[in-house]
Amino acid sequence: MEKYVQIENVNMVFDTKKGPFVALQEVNLNVAQGEFITLIGHSGCGKSTLLNLVAGLLQTDDGVLLCAGREIAGPGPERGVVFQNHSLLPWLTCFDNVYLAVERVFGSKEDKAKLKQRTHEALALVGLTHAEFKHPNEISGGMKQRVGIARALAMEPKVLLLDEPFGALDALTRAHLQDELMKIAQTTHSTVMMVTHDVDEAVLLSDRIVMLTNGPAATIGEILSVDLQRPRDRLALANDGHYHHLRSKVLEFLYHRQLRPAA
Repeated sequence: MEKYVQIENVNMVFDTKKGPFVALQEVNLNVAQGEFITLIGHSGCGKSTLLNLVAGLLQTDDGVLLCAGREIAGPGPERGVVFQNHSLLPWLTCFDNVYLAVERVFGSKEDKAKLKQRTHEALALVGLTHAEFKHPNEISGGMKQRVGIARALAMEPKVLLLDEPFGALDALTRAHLQDELMKIAQTTHSTVMMVTHDVDEAVLLSDRIVMLTNGPAATIGEILSVDLQRPRDRLALANDGHYHHLRSKVLEFLYHRQLRPAA
């Protein structure tokens, strides 16, 4: 497997009032270009911490993180991040929220016409052409999350990092955006790493599911390959025996084998 994102012997320790807290210990993971990876585990197992390390928002105390052969030393436009909180600027329209990111990445080498074209294309990709000039308070929660995804995609990242982007949405909106994300990943050929608590979401979207042990000192307990044919149809999978087998494997880990091997 081609190593596009490399995580080697990574530890993460936070200084707290009660002393050092070991969040992650001896984490090793290679992600191939174009692969869709989900990180799953119980609350406090370090899923978001690991994602933030790959994003460059945190710095590891030990170990190596690489993207396309280069050390991850901080945030960069080659890694787009989408959080559960959409973080849109309320005084800007959907278009302007995306344009701001586009201008920051491409403004020094492209004219305004090209920057506007990039913004239109990103919003069209997530189905929001009709809402370009609405403000965040004029659109639904699901639409806000789509603007956040458009903003990340507009930067043409090599890696898309998603931290429970659909966690606060109702079930129908969540299902719709999961389907949209599958289409987007297939269209853009992006490498995706996504944090989730949702077993069905992980099995539906992933090429591999990375299951983390409980914290503190969490690590990767097991990696499950999801060998379901793409494109995937959620209705067809509802009656697919292999889908349910994979789902059961994740649930078995989360309920019975989530402790570190040494425990």
